Amino acid sequence: MAAGCCGTKKQKLNNSTVTVSSCNGTSPAPTSGMINSCVVTTGGGMVALPEMCFFCFDVLYCHLYNLAPPKTPSFSNDAYPLFVTWKIGKDKRLRGCIGTFNAMNLQSGLREYAITSAFKDSRFSPITRDEFPKLSVSVSILRHFEDGDDYLDWEVGIHGIRIEFVNEKGNKRTATYLPEVASEQGWDRLQTIDSLLRKGGYKSAISGDVRRTIKLTRYQSEKITVTYQDYMNHWNNQRC
Repeated sequence: MAAGCCGTKKQKLNNSTVTVSSCNGTSPAPTSGMINSCVVTTGGGMVALPEMCFFCFDVLYCHLYNLAPPKTPSFSNDAYPLFVTWKIGKDKRLRGCIGTFNAMNLQSGLREYAITSAFKDSRFSPITRDEFPKLSVSVSILRHFEDGDDYLDWEVGIHGIRIEFVNEKGNKRTATYLPEVASEQGWDRLQTIDSLLRKGGYKSAISGDVRRTIKLTRYQSEKITVTYQDYMNHWNNQRC
């Protein structure tokens, strides 16, 4: 099941105004080609690699110019939940972000979500050829899923969280933030939970009783980001 990211907008959280960010926040992306501070290296070493981002650029380029899909990449084809995020311009504005919590083989999953996030994020028009040289792309590999004891059983800057709750109409809803969002926005755990309830469509006043009904899953991620210039440098090196 695909999961989208929430667009940036102002929301009231118990009489305070905060900015609700995308799954990847609204702050500038980390230094290109580097793993960000949310990376987890336990449990078998690194999974996320720059080659995954280069592959996403390849997939998007071929799609934009109606070319044959790129050849099968050489990185691992193990199955993980994943997100692909496109940003644009020097200010790294969100241009598309969609992923899945279902484990997918990385090669087919990144091929699919590189396109889905670029063309099917309902908040944005499809990415165009003219925008291609202004893009950066991030791949987030999600790992180490654990059930939380309650809505506060997670750590800012370490865990992403996914919540399940029942809205005012009695319907079950879900919402998620990737691990970097809370720390980038300067939120504590309570602010993050309340923002996530709003993201999931909860419109009434948020009380302690409401928060205690939440089923929380925490997870960690590896995130790699490269820019168009990184991609071109890689492509030129491949030609040498």
